Amino acid sequence: MLIVRRRSRKGRPLWLTLVYWVARLTAVFIVLSLLLVGALRWVDPPTTAFILQHNWAASRDANIDPAWQHWVPWTEIPRHAPLAVIAAEDQRFLRHHGFDFDSIGDAVDAYRRSGRIRGASTISQQVAKNLFLWPARSLLRKGVEAYFTLLIETLWPKKRILEVYLNTAQFGSNIYGIEAASQAYFGKPAATLTTGEAALLAAVLPNPVRYRVDAPSDYVRERQRWIERQMRQLGGPGHLDAL
Repeated sequence: MLIVRRRSRKGRPLWLTLVYWVARLTAVFIVLSLLLVGALRWVDPPTTAFILQHNWAASRDANIDPAWQHWVPWTEIPRHAPLAVIAAEDQRFLRHHGFDFDSIGDAVDAYRRSGRIRGASTISQQVAKNLFLWPARSLLRKGVEAYFTLLIETLWPKKRILEVYLNTAQFGSNIYGIEAASQAYFGKPAATLTTGEAALLAAVLPNPVRYRVDAPSDYVRERQRWIERQMRQLGGPGHLDAL
């Protein structure tokens, strides 16, 4: 029996042509992502993937308010604000390189004991997710998130990661960034936030739609007090001297 193998127009086997184009597209993606992440070290992102998705949903549903965000530079963010999010979300932030393997191990152990999934994402991973990705969980998304996390940790200093995180994190149903949150909930610029107010904002970060700054539950208030204690145990604003 005569077996005919499909070949490309140039005589190359089809599978080899596919490999060639996959490799070429992968190389283009890597180069473009390096240029993009590298540029964002100095250029403030005009928006994020999450904000774009939010505004797309708002354009199709009159019950959803458009996203509210206003960028402020690092110099206009009080030091207890980044300290609060570190205390709340990622206490090893200054020591790890994008991934907290101790927290990942703890999350795996907790899942084995209780069957409940506990978050172990670092601030760097959350920045990668907020800027470039989509909310749904999948192995593909986690893989792309890990790739962008490595780029961010390699190309940006820790101070820049915190600056971008504080300006892009979601603090309410349509509130993004610490300046919009401060104006919406406290009626003042982020530069004048108190330690308690910064801790309250950080307290809702696990789920800023379920937990509310303007109507904090007992859980949110207890978490706020816990964050303030953690801020003191970390050493207060001096914890950020290494930035």
